Amino acid sequence: MPVLAKAALQQALEQRSGWTVVDGQISKTYGLATFPFAIEFVRRIADAAEEVNHHPDIDIRYNKVTIALSTHDEKGITEKDFGLADTIDRIFAAAQ
Repeated sequence: MPVLAKAALQQALEQRSGWTVVDGQISKTYGLATFPFAIEFVRRIADAAEEVNHHPDIDIRYNKVTIALSTHDEKGITEKDFGLADTIDRIFAAAQ
């Protein structure tokens, strides 16, 4: 899957709420009600990531979970990253 061109990357970001580019990855921070909810959210992300064999960088700070995605094999951001980003957004929405 090819790395997205700058215009395609910008368009993909504009179609999604809260995702930004940080250090060559797309990133978003989610706020959960409590630490246990944050851990459960991460567990569900892990399950989804395993299904598609695409694994995000995850940072947990109490009830804040930051996700960062890039496609390491391609050394950049691809549609695969946005596919998992969309899945993560759906997981978060279902947890609310």
